Amino acid sequence: LGLNATYSSDSDFTETLSGNRLAKGMDAYATCYGGHQFGHWAGQLGDGRAINLGEVINPQNERWAIQLKGAGPTPYSRQADGLAVLRSSVREFLCSEAMFHLGVPTTRALSLITTGEQVMRDMFYDGNAGYEAGAVVCRTAPSFTRFGHFQILAANHDLPLLKKLIDYTIRTDFPHLVDENTDIDHALMHTWFKEVCTLSAKMITHWMRVGFVHGVMNTDNMSILGLTIDYGPYGWLEDFDPDWTPNTTDKENRRYRFGNQPSVTHWNLSQLAQAIAQLTETTEPLQAALDHYADYYDALYQEMMLAKLGIVDADVSDTLLIETTLSILQNIETDMTIFFRQLSQINPDANLSDEALCQPLQVAYYSPEDANQNHIKLTASWLRELITRWQASSLSHEARIELMNKTNPKYVLRNYLAQMAIDKADQGDNSLIHELHAVLKAPYTEQDGKEMFAEKRPEWARHRAGCSMLSCSS
Repeated sequence: LGLNATYSSDSDFTETLSGNRLAKGMDAYATCYGGHQFGHWAGQLGDGRAINLGEVINPQNERWAIQLKGAGPTPYSRQADGLAVLRSSVREFLCSEAMFHLGVPTTRALSLITTGEQVMRDMFYDGNAGYEAGAVVCRTAPSFTRFGHFQILAANHDLPLLKKLIDYTIRTDFPHLVDENTDIDHALMHTWFKEVCTLSAKMITHWMRVGFVHGVMNTDNMSILGLTIDYGPYGWLEDFDPDWTPNTTDKENRRYRFGNQPSVTHWNLSQLAQAIAQLTETTEPLQAALDHYADYYDALYQEMMLAKLGIVDADVSDTLLIETTLSILQNIETDMTIFFRQLSQINPDANLSDEALCQPLQVAYYSPEDANQNHIKLTASWLRELITRWQASSLSHEARIELMNKTNPKYVLRNYLAQMAIDKADQGDNSLIHELHAVLKAPYTEQDGKEMFAEKRPEWARHRAGCSMLSCSS
C-alpha cells in the first residue's frame, strides 16, 4: 500500500484496521450481491460482515481495495452481529498469505487484530454455542467484485445499473481492454467475459496444483478477477481423495469436492453469463467463452500436471501417464503434497529394484504397511515410465529437479497446523501464528529446523474438530 512499516505500530493503524475509526479520506460502505449457494438461487445476500474502507493507489500505480472482515454489522448482516472470531480470522489471515506465496491468485491479508470482545458462536450448528475471542482481519485486493454483484442486478431486472456496473468494472479492473474513448458495446462485454473465464481457469488450475479445496464455491464467492476469496471451510488434500470436501454442510452431496472444482467453476461462469446476456443481443459469444474456459482449463491442467512430474515436452502418451499417476495416488492413503515433493528425489536409474526405486515415496504413505508388493510393483512400473519420459526430455537432471521443486510445494497450511496456532492463540500465545506465517512465505524452499511443518497429518488430527472438515462458522 506504500505505507511505512513503522506505521503498523501506531495506534491510528490499530484503531482504523480494527474498525474503531476512519482515516482521512475513507468512506466506508458495504455492498449488495446475490448468488447461487450449493446450486440454488439464494436471492439477495451482501457484505454481512465485510466493510470496505476505500481504495488506495499505491506508488506502483496499483489499485488496492481495503476491507475489514468482522468489524460489526452492515445493512446485509440479516440480524447477525457482523463480527468474526479469532479462529476463523487466523485461518483467513494465514491461508490467504500462504496462497499468495504459493503463487495462487488470491486476496491478501494486511492485518489481524484481536478486539478484546467475546463473540457467541455455534461452531457446528448443534446447539452448543459458546463465547470466543473476537478478531478483525483487514484484507486487500485490486477488487472485491463478485459474480453475485452482477447476478443480483440481473435478477432484479435493473438493467441500467447492471450496464453501469459492467462499464465501471471493465474500465477500472480491466483497463487494458479500453482507452478513454472506447465505447463499451456488446462485443467488448463478450471480450471481457472471456477474460473472466480465462482468469478463473488459471485460479482453479493453481488450486488443483497445490491440493487446495475451497469448500464453498457459491457464485457469491467467485471473484471477477479470478482471485481466491472468502476463506471459510477450506482444506488441503492430505490423503489424495478427489471426492473430499472440507465443508461439513457439503458432506452429503459433495458438490464442492476437490475433483469437482473445475466443473463447478464452469457452472458458476454460466450463471454470470446468464446475467450478462440480459444486456446483449446474442448469446453465442458467451457460450464460446464458456467453451474456451473448458478447453483452456484442460490445456492448463495438462501443462501443470506435467510440470509436477518434471516434464515440459508434451507427448501424446502423457494423458495416460497423468491418469496412472492419479490412480497410484489413490491406490493407498497417500499424502499428495509429500508425494509430489518427493518425486524429485527419485533416482533416474531404472535398473534399481522395485523397492529401492520406490523408497523415496514411503514417507508419503499414511500406513506404510499398506504398501504391499502389488502396490510397489505398480508404483515401480509407473516410475519407470516416468523415467523414460525424463530421459526423452530436453531438460537436464538439475533443471528437472528445479522445475519440480518450484511446482510442488514443501509447505502448505494444513488444517491441523492452523488449529495448533489457534489453540495457542486462544491461550494468549501468538508465537505459532508468527512462525507459520514466516515458514509459509517460502513454501518451495527447504527450511532448516522447520520439518515439523512439512510432515503428514498426525493421527490425532484425523477427526479432531478444526483439523479436517470445517463448518461455515469455522
